[in-house]
Amino acid sequence: MNALDRTKAILAELIAFPTVSADSNLQLITYAGDLLSSTGARLSVSLDESGTKANLFATIGPERDGGIVLSGHTDVVPVEGQEWTSDPFVMSERDGRLYGRGTCDMKGFIAACLAVAPRFAELDLTRPLHFAFTYDEEVGCLGARALVDELKKAGYRPSAAIIGEPTMMGVIEGHKGCYEYTTEFTGLEGHGSQPDRGVNAVEYAVRYISRLMELGVDLKARAPADSRFSPPWTTVQVGRITGGNARNTIPGQCSVEWEMRPIHTDDSDYVKRALDAYVDDELHPAMRRVSPDASIITHVIGEVRGLLPVSRSEARDIVFALTGAEEAELVSFGTEAGLFQDVGISSVICGPGSITQAHKPNEFIETSQLAACLEMLDKLRLNLTTRDVHI
Repeated sequence: MNALDRTKAILAELIAFPTVSADSNLQLITYAGDLLSSTGARLSVSLDESGTKANLFATIGPERDGGIVLSGHTDVVPVEGQEWTSDPFVMSERDGRLYGRGTCDMKGFIAACLAVAPRFAELDLTRPLHFAFTYDEEVGCLGARALVDELKKAGYRPSAAIIGEPTMMGVIEGHKGCYEYTTEFTGLEGHGSQPDRGVNAVEYAVRYISRLMELGVDLKARAPADSRFSPPWTTVQVGRITGGNARNTIPGQCSVEWEMRPIHTDDSDYVKRALDAYVDDELHPAMRRVSPDASIITHVIGEVRGLLPVSRSEARDIVFALTGAEEAELVSFGTEAGLFQDVGISSVICGPGSITQAHKPNEFIETSQLAACLEMLDKLRLNLTTRDVHI
C-alpha cells in the first residue's frame, strides 16, 4: 500500500471516531498510540481532569533537545443542525475529495503523520521527531495548554513545531489570539405584567452586547496602519445567547457566549476594562436597586495568545525548505501555535486542506492536498537522516 492509500485508510478510521469536543477522544488516542507504538515510538499519554480526554505525545529518534514537533488537534466541531449529504462520521470519496467531519480540520494532517511514522522509525534520525495530538482545541485549546505545561515540567525542549491546520500547504507565520468567554446574567424572575418588580436578565444581556458591539467599532479605529491581518483590526463576536423560559415571565437567567480575536493584548485589555467599567458603573447599580443578589459574571473559557510573526524563525525556514515556499502569510483564525511559541518553540502553521471547508456540512479534503502533505513529510524524513542537516 502506498503512502497516500495508507493515509486515506487511516483517515477513514479517524473520522469514524466521533471526537466532538463535548465527547471523549480516548478511542482515537488509543488507536493513534497503537500505530505509533508499533513503530517503536516512545509514548506519553496524559488525561484531563475528567479522565475522558487525553493528549498523546510520541517521539521517534534520539532522546535529546532540538526536536521537531508535528502537532494536530483530535477534536472536531458538532454536526447537529447541519445538512450533510452523507454520514459525517463515515468517510466517503467522491471526485478526488474525501468527505467527513474532521477531514480537513484536522484529521487529514494527523492521518498523514501516522501514515509516514513507520518510515521515520526505519532510519537513524539525527534529531527527534515528536507527534503531539491534543484534545479540545475547538473549545479553547485546552489540551495544548496542558501539553506545553507538561513539556516544560518534563524538560523536553523541542526547537520547532509545525502545526498542521488547513492552509492549502501554504506557510502561515502569524495569527490573531483567540479569547473566549461566557458572561452569566442573574436577575430576578417575576410576572411579565410587572417588569419593574423583576430584573430582566435578557434585557441586561442585550445592553451588555450593545456595549460590546460599540467597542467592536472602536477597535476598527485602533487597527495598526501596517496590519497584515484580514480584517486588519481586533474583532469581537457574539456566538450564542441563552435565556428565559416564556414570553410572559421575566427571565432570571441569561448567558452570552462571545469571543475576541486580538491583534495584540493592548486591544484585549481595552475591551475588558471598558466592559468592567460599564458593568460596575451602570448595569450592576441598576440591577441591584431591585435585587441586591443580581449579578453579571464573566467566565474565561480560554485566552489563547496569537502566533507572533518574528524576524528569525527556524520553523518557518524549515517549512520553506520542505515546500519551496518563499513567503509566509498571516491568518485571522486561531490555532495552538502561539502556545508552543510561548514556551520557546519556534512555530509555524502548514497543513493540507482549506480552512473554508472547516466547520461546514460536507467538510472535505482533496486527495491532492494529502499528497502534497506527504511530500513535505517525506522531505522532512530525508533531511532528518542527513548529518549535515539542511533545514
